[in-house]
Amino acid sequence: MSRLTAVERCHRGRALGVLLSLTAAASAGARAASQQRPPNILFIYADDQSYKTVGCYPEALPGAHTPNIDRLAADGIRFHGAFLGAWCTPSRASILTGRLPHGIESLRPSEPYPSGVYDPKLCPFWPKVFREKGYVTAQIGKWHTGVDAGTGRDWDWQVVWNRPKNPKNAGAYYRDQILSFNGEERVEPGYSTDNYSRWAGEFIRGGHRDPAKPWMLWLCYGAIHGPTTPADRHKGLHRNTPVREPADILPPRPGKPDYLNKTQAWRRAPDGRLVAGASGEAFGDAAGQGSATYQDYIRQVQECTRGLDEGVGTVLKALRESGQLENTLVVYTADQGFAMGEHGFRTKLGPYDANYRSPLILSRPGVIPRGKFSPNCVSAPDLIVTLFSQAGLKLPWKMHGRDVSALLKDPGRKLSRPVYYEYTGDRFGSDTTRIVSETPDKAQYNNVPWYFVAREARWKYIRYLTPGVPEELYDLERDPEELVNLAALPAHRSELTRLRRLAVAEMKRTEAGYVERLPEPTPIGE
Repeated sequence: MSRLTAVERCHRGRALGVLLSLTAAASAGARAASQQRPPNILFIYADDQSYKTVGCYPEALPGAHTPNIDRLAADGIRFHGAFLGAWCTPSRASILTGRLPHGIESLRPSEPYPSGVYDPKLCPFWPKVFREKGYVTAQIGKWHTGVDAGTGRDWDWQVVWNRPKNPKNAGAYYRDQILSFNGEERVEPGYSTDNYSRWAGEFIRGGHRDPAKPWMLWLCYGAIHGPTTPADRHKGLHRNTPVREPADILPPRPGKPDYLNKTQAWRRAPDGRLVAGASGEAFGDAAGQGSATYQDYIRQVQECTRGLDEGVGTVLKALRESGQLENTLVVYTADQGFAMGEHGFRTKLGPYDANYRSPLILSRPGVIPRGKFSPNCVSAPDLIVTLFSQAGLKLPWKMHGRDVSALLKDPGRKLSRPVYYEYTGDRFGSDTTRIVSETPDKAQYNNVPWYFVAREARWKYIRYLTPGVPEELYDLERDPEELVNLAALPAHRSELTRLRRLAVAEMKRTEAGYVERLPEPTPIGE
């Protein structure tokens, strides 16, 4: 091969420089086009998941193994938590409307459980708006908000396990689910967590959608709801994991409301073991019926969480390999938390962080800072208002949330207002005001009185809508497990008064009709 002359080398160098410049320009143009297009939204929604099951949370249980969720947090922002709902239906209803339960009209339960109904004209869901504005919308997995799942109205593509529509199949959280594929029903074998992850990956890679449009996928896992069932490949992996017992898993609990004796789910067996089933409650799992030990129960939860984490890995891999990671806002959370012994519970429902608080992680490489922690918590309406903001869309109706997009740029910034959340059992909208006004003694569900909460980074105030239940105040910095109720102590009277006012202000802002019918605060011991 002959040597290149100096002139030839010069021309070749210039050509290479032009090629590199054109390549860089094309790459920059592609990035600019990607930034101009609204982001895709991947909204991953676990079920009954305590933040303590997620390894990247400092409160994580010993042995918590969630490398894919942890990696998502390393690529984005881990929030202190989210308060989305007290149980399945109100959490999902708040997510789909951007409103708190007291502001959601027409939604109501019907027999047999978990059947339910709502009027789409009175209770519209926002995915329909995204669809009308150019998004392809999809939902995969669990549905627990009325029989009407919105196929063809709210969702372009849907693989839905509709519990309200098929009550006899409502316990099939992990296998043999009756699924509707855009209206065509069939029984689907296989492990549900794996199935949902596979179908989500197919959608992300381009299946069932127009590739020219941005997309929004609500991926609703059934894990780790009871009957908490690990995949076969994970059974036994935590057999030797150490388990720590919560400080107040058994009574007495001085200063706490008496209703906790009715929700007490654990007892000390004659042989000294801590076992489930004290009050006979089951809440969808077999732990109580089988008197499972506390250690075995926690290990089973850990093993079930592994499949959920692998599912997150599957969908994130689809994003990376399809080149959509940088233009996809990923949200990871759960419908609510789940107390695993704290305050005697083995369920959600309660006002405490252990019951209600969900993990929350947001990620979008190149847009959201990596590996950050935000000390803030957000509500379901906050989250939905923020999704509209990130998509560049106007709110279609009055939502109860506030846009927290500023936290996606400055995660350490502390919000100057409380997170407000509530529990009104299985009642919604104007029904909540009617019951509080006319039959307040009936303002309870599953032995838990209705309540509202104003929560700041340090202070938390709990007030019940059922007469005769004492209010609660906690210093979360000194007492993160909410063991010592400070409401009756004179030293904390100013904080109590301030938080009462904040809570009332939030009720008025969100037009809670029951604000004018609040029972008088009940001192502890009365």
